[in-house]
Amino acid sequence: MLARTIAEIVEYVTSLLALAGCGYSLFALWAARSFLAPEPDVRGDFCPAVTILKPVKGLDPAMDEAFASHCRQDYAGEYEILFGVSSLDDPAVAAIERLQTAFPEQAIRIVLCPETLGPNGKLSNLVQMLPHAQYDYFVLNDSDIAVGPKYLARMMAPMADARVGLVTAPYRGRSEASFGSRLEALGISTDFFPGVLVARYIEKGIRFGLGSTLAFSRLSLVSAGGFEPLVTQLADDYELGARIAKAGFRVHLSHEVVETSVQKYRFADFAAHQLRWGRTVRASRPGGYFGLMATYGLAWATLNLIASAGNPVSLALFSLVFLTRMGMALGIGVGILGDRQVMRYLWMLWPRDVIALGLWAWGYASDTVVWRGERFRLNKGELVKE
Repeated sequence: MLARTIAEIVEYVTSLLALAGCGYSLFALWAARSFLAPEPDVRGDFCPAVTILKPVKGLDPAMDEAFASHCRQDYAGEYEILFGVSSLDDPAVAAIERLQTAFPEQAIRIVLCPETLGPNGKLSNLVQMLPHAQYDYFVLNDSDIAVGPKYLARMMAPMADARVGLVTAPYRGRSEASFGSRLEALGISTDFFPGVLVARYIEKGIRFGLGSTLAFSRLSLVSAGGFEPLVTQLADDYELGARIAKAGFRVHLSHEVVETSVQKYRFADFAAHQLRWGRTVRASRPGGYFGLMATYGLAWATLNLIASAGNPVSLALFSLVFLTRMGMALGIGVGILGDRQVMRYLWMLWPRDVIALGLWAWGYASDTVVWRGERFRLNKGELVKE
């Protein structure tokens, strides 16, 4: 009798959460429709001189091609590329030297950043790189980001409006031949970016940055307090955007899509990376992280099927949630981000959503994250070495 009562409670609760997931998928598609509205007119002739900042450590998949894509820009203004390394023995230095040889006409410099200013090595490098930058507009992205030839022009164009302090870009993942890598890339296109679009719609704009691209001026950076306060932060891209918005500037989400190479993760590596991301979100947006519970409709519908022993109503609910989830994945992942891998690995959405629900719950278990092989504890978003 007690077991039956518990099963009925589980069935009722999972029904509500599955329906919430269905509603979320439909709402994300509506938010995507809003994003696809034509961008406001911007000056296409605004092409200021730009410094591309790329702090690097070690080798990433497809790094050479990602670097080269930044040298093939159809951009009317001048630009330079600064690579920041903590040691000249870093294996990334050889890749940068190959780039200098392949593009001798492009201004490419290596900046040695020997000081450790905080637990966030990337921001520690950026603090030391900034004095070497010649120009007053910056584009910051990771070493594995590959871009199109119009990238720089499209990042700068919105900044013709002095009220825009930061431009950030959507991205898709290019997976390697492993289950964990494919799960991660699928999640970027079908979970992460839909969430960004929903936040943008609800908050009537975006007030944070995405690590795929942060384009900003020296003025907006200084107004936000510079890089120095971020050397203890894990979510440095989010924080920089949030602080620029708090300083009174607008944050613009571009339509330009870039691509990141996802490492050939083993499942354990994938889980550790997702936990780090999840706990970072929980530290930055605790309410938003709790609300993610309502986005795992497919997982809740699966639990509902189990609790109800597969009755017809639960089967119908699962079918409804499945169709709306597929619609969101295809509409946003393929339609907006142009990620053709979504179609190839669409069958993986069900196991990914079930795993994602488990990792979401696990995200509340502790404040520990593993980053670049080191363990840290998160204290209100700040990294504390264990």
